[in-house]
Amino acid sequence: MSIKRQLVVPAKHDQLAKLALFVATGAEEVGFDDGEVNRIELAVDEACSNIIDHAYAGSVGYIQLEIEIEPDRSLTIVLLDQGQPFNPESVPVFEPCQSLDQMRIGGLGLHLMRQAMDDVCFEFGVPGMGNRLTMVKNL
Repeated sequence: MSIKRQLVVPAKHDQLAKLALFVATGAEEVGFDDGEVNRIELAVDEACSNIIDHAYAGSVGYIQLEIEIEPDRSLTIVLLDQGQPFNPESVPVFEPCQSLDQMRIGGLGLHLMRQAMDDVCFEFGVPGMGNRLTMVKNL
C-alpha cells in the first residue's frame, strides 16, 4: 500500500530545509539508509534550487512537492512549478576535470540528480500543472 503526501511552499531558498526534511522522512519510511537519504535530499535540493533560481528567477511563485512512499520498494518525488520551462538537453553535460579553473558553469546539479535517482523525467507545459519533474528512487 502506497502513502501519498504533499507540501506546498513559496519558491524561496529559506524553504529548502523544509523540503529536504519532508523528503528525508519519506525516504526513511521506504527503508533507505542514511547515505541514500542524503543523496535523495541532495537531488531534491538541486531541483528546487534550480526552480527558484531559474524557473522563477526572482519572481513570486510556489513549489508543490508530492511524494509517494511504497515501503520496502520505492520513493516517487514529483515537483510542480509555474515558472519558466527549460530544455534539459541544453544543459551542458557535466564532465569532471582536473582543476576548478577548468570547470565549466552548469550541469552539475542535473548530473547529481541523475546520479542520485533511478529515474528523472522533466515535463513542461502540463495542462493544469505547469512544469513537472518526477524522480524515482528504488530500494
